[in-house]
Amino acid sequence: MTYAVRFSATGGPDVLKWEKVDVPDPRPGEVRIRHTAIGLNFIDTYHRSGLYPMPLPAVPGIEGVGIVEAVGEGVNTFKEGTRVGYPAGPAGAYCEVRSILADRLIEIPDSVSDQDAAALLTKGCTVEFLVRRLYRVNPGDTVLLHAAAGGVGLIACQWLSSIGAIVIGTVGSKEKAALAKENGCTHTVLYREENFENAVMDITGGKGVPVVYDSVGAATFDQSINCLARRGMMVTFGNATGPVPAVSPATLAQKGSLILTRPSLMDYVADRDDLITSTSSVLMKIATGALKANIRQIFALQHARQAHSALEARKTSGQTILTL
Repeated sequence: MTYAVRFSATGGPDVLKWEKVDVPDPRPGEVRIRHTAIGLNFIDTYHRSGLYPMPLPAVPGIEGVGIVEAVGEGVNTFKEGTRVGYPAGPAGAYCEVRSILADRLIEIPDSVSDQDAAALLTKGCTVEFLVRRLYRVNPGDTVLLHAAAGGVGLIACQWLSSIGAIVIGTVGSKEKAALAKENGCTHTVLYREENFENAVMDITGGKGVPVVYDSVGAATFDQSINCLARRGMMVTFGNATGPVPAVSPATLAQKGSLILTRPSLMDYVADRDDLITSTSSVLMKIATGALKANIRQIFALQHARQAHSALEARKTSGQTILTL
């Protein structure tokens, strides 16, 4: 018998419960791992709230790091004692022990700590596909990045800075602006005090930006569209303030033949080869010092309820992890 954080009904953070669960032996193709650190991601709150439905009762969490305890039949890529992690589920990470398909796991190198891996895997792979495979940002490009001091935002600032891009980042406070700049953000905009659309146009001389990366959602979407240059791409990859409004294709044409996309990390690491490509790029950036964790909140796993409350209230910055 072991413990997990589960919810039997969707709702606010209070639906999360610390409960005993049974973990079966790994089936063919699976390994059983004991978690040491778990990444907190906004998608966890979407699963809990019901925005992204899951069969109930459910265990949230798509990112974990731990030690292999047992391997199922046919698994020869990992052995007992191997340090492993996963950036994209399947959901069920908020637990002490779980069994998971071996092809969803990667080995964690000795140079990366468990906590740093839990902070960087999902968010690093998200940034990797956003700036390399969805829209390839080149040196000298100017991009608009919302929530620049958040978990994904700081990693994106580091990554984009390392390739010579110019980052306009929106933040909620002077403290977060300083943090974003420390991590490579070129221009910060205090969205509570400034109109970010005006700021973008001032910085770009009225041209706008070729791409907007927006994890905020409803509160920023309309103005973000207006920040795009002709044939620009609007990348909405999160709903922190709620789902974005419906957009007519005609509107995209009228505003400059714009491209609108709502991508998911899951589709960019669905195949084993893509998973290895993405995680290898992230680990290489870590090895060269281009990516560094900014773990600014640590909660014990059984206090996941408090972690969700802090995340949704926008009281966090950098990365947040859950530990055991």
